[in-house]
Amino acid sequence: MNIARIIAQRGPSDIIACDCTTPVSEVVRTLSARRIGALPVMKDGKVVGIVSERDVIYRLADHGGSCLDLPVEDIMTSPAVTVAPSTTVDEALGLMTRRRFRHFPVVEDGALIAFISIGDLVKHKMDEVQHEAEALRSYITAG
Repeated sequence: MNIARIIAQRGPSDIIACDCTTPVSEVVRTLSARRIGALPVMKDGKVVGIVSERDVIYRLADHGGSCLDLPVEDIMTSPAVTVAPSTTVDEALGLMTRRRFRHFPVVEDGALIAFISIGDLVKHKMDEVQHEAEALRSYITAG
C-alpha cells in the first residue's frame, strides 16, 4: 500500500501551509485553531521546511517570547524530508521512526500535493489489520 491511496480523497484545498515569512505568532495561532501539530513552509511555491509544535517549543525555551515575532523560516526544520505518492506506508513509517518526526509533505514533480501525519499512517495500518482479520474470520467460518 502506498501514500497515493491514503491521499486519494484529498484535494489541494485540504493542505494548510504557511509562507516562510509568516510570523511565528501567526503559525502558533493556526496550529492551535486547527488542532494540528505541524505545517509545511512554502517559498515561491516550493516546500522549504516544516514548522512543528516542537520547533516552537525549542525556540521559546532558547529565546523566550521574542521568537514569536520572528519569521517562521528562522525556526523551521529545513530542509523538509518529503515523500512521493509511490512511497509505501511501511517505508514512510520506517523513515518517521528513524528520523524521529511525525509529518511528511507529499511532493510530486516538485509540487506539494498533500501533507500527512503519523496518525494518517497508523490509521491506515489499523484499518488494514482489521480488514485482514475480518477476511480470516470469514474464511474460517466458511470452511
